[in-house]
Amino acid sequence: MLNIIASINEIFVPTNFTVDYLVVAGGGGGGNFAGGGGGAGGLRCTVTATGGGGTLETALTLSPSTNYTVTVGAGGVGQDAAASPITGTNGSDSVFSTITSTGGGRGATGTTVANVGGSGGGGNGNSRALAAGTANQGFAGGNYDGAGPAYAGGGGGGAGAVGVDGNDQGLAGGAGVATSITGSSVTYGGGGGASQAAVTASGGTGGAGGGGAGGATVENVSQAAGTSGTANTGGGGGGAGSKNSSFSTGGNTAGAGGSGVVILRYSDARTITFGAGVTGTESAPSGGYKRATITAGTGNVSWA
Repeated sequence: MLNIIASINEIFVPTNFTVDYLVVAGGGGGGNFAGGGGGAGGLRCTVTATGGGGTLETALTLSPSTNYTVTVGAGGVGQDAAASPITGTNGSDSVFSTITSTGGGRGATGTTVANVGGSGGGGNGNSRALAAGTANQGFAGGNYDGAGPAYAGGGGGGAGAVGVDGNDQGLAGGAGVATSITGSSVTYGGGGGASQAAVTASGGTGGAGGGGAGGATVENVSQAAGTSGTANTGGGGGGAGSKNSSFSTGGNTAGAGGSGVVILRYSDARTITFGAGVTGTESAPSGGYKRATITAGTGNVSWA
């Protein structure tokens, strides 16, 4: 009789299972007019390393045939170059079940401050301070340090390092974080590089992990747009510059932040179902696991 009851329980009682995750939010948009780089999207992960120098997150225990919310955050808008400019924006949050990663902060401009985010936006030489990141998700942006002849923004914060202070030597975005949740090491969450204005200038490089590069500005001669962060990395957008001293007109358009991503790792005995509105793929079994990579949308996922 006991054996019969045990067999019935095995058939009808769902067996919980664990899911490792990487949840990366959308990166922040870059600033204009010697603009700061956008901060990377917040990064939370249970495999290899997580953002902000924190300890590894804990895998979730889930149940089969149960819906779990998932959202992939979009990248923020970069400051544009119009006479009535569109202000840059933070990236959007990414979500899996109870886990939320915070969108990256926008970079500062000549007239607007940087924003706090998963990683903070870079500051600007017009007394526009850098912004902080979110604990255990990302780092602060850099600031203009006043050194040398350059007028520059600070690099956007990355998931793995602070943005570089803007001067005539460097204004790069902070580096991202490498994780092997997919089975190979991939870096996510690089901060956006800042723009520099000088007689001879070079834009800051984007942080490793999808950060966009900043646009160089040669004073009174030329200007360049910032580069957008790479899609599905949460990279921050690169800052852009103006070839004149006006902060209300002219200039070029800063880079947008890269969209985020959600990657899930679970036993190869399980199969995921992507609900309406969710764009994702499931890998073949490897090393005892399957991986689901979700690149866009919002909706539900479940497992059988």
